[in-house]
Amino acid sequence: MRRIVMMVLRNIVFVPYMWCRLYYHASHVERYTEDEHFKMLKYIVHRANQGGNVKIEAYGTENIPSQNGFMIFPNHQGMYDVLALIDVMDQPISVVAKKEVANVPILKQVFKCIKAKIMDRENIRQSMQIIIDVAEEVKNGRNYVIFPEGTRSKTGNIIGEFKGGSFKTATKAKCPIVPVALIDSFKPFDTKSIKDVTVQVHFLKPLCYEDYKEMKTNEIAMMLHDKIQDTIKKYEKK
Repeated sequence: MRRIVMMVLRNIVFVPYMWCRLYYHASHVERYTEDEHFKMLKYIVHRANQGGNVKIEAYGTENIPSQNGFMIFPNHQGMYDVLALIDVMDQPISVVAKKEVANVPILKQVFKCIKAKIMDRENIRQSMQIIIDVAEEVKNGRNYVIFPEGTRSKTGNIIGEFKGGSFKTATKAKCPIVPVALIDSFKPFDTKSIKDVTVQVHFLKPLCYEDYKEMKTNEIAMMLHDKIQDTIKKYEKK
């Protein structure tokens, strides 16, 4: 919360403009293309990062598929995760988010602009429909982010169990899977510190459908979990 306040205060001249622009985009989603929405969000995130002493270091961006219609599976550290991904990506992305964060101010407007899917994990029928809908959209060229832990780990750079069900959408869409290791992404919003912080975003080598089509979703989950945790251990700055 302290860093958010600092972001606002250091951008105080631009905040009314940025908020109005974000709110207008969120209220008139169909008036803009996905590229226009994404360009606007990247601008806001970039200004916020500058004001909040947050630096993003992206690695392995060459592993991001050049053709749209892929899925990103990062570890989940906190509310800043989606903003970190928006900052470093050129292609528009959407996200599957849990209903508990659907009405968080600012995130709510961001979710509307990227046409996020909001999942009620207690409603099995609704959750299954989300999986089907996302798979169809990915087949048609949209890019989605799903956090396979289901919720933020709350243990810093030690990641939690990856849920096999998180990968059902990818297996239905038969799309490339891009594992992403987020390092220190919990620090901007989930700690009280306002010191300079560097968030690392590592895009690992993608899995094509041919690489995982014979695997069970639990096997995919365990494999990606280990790849991401190994990457975090390798590059985490103690």
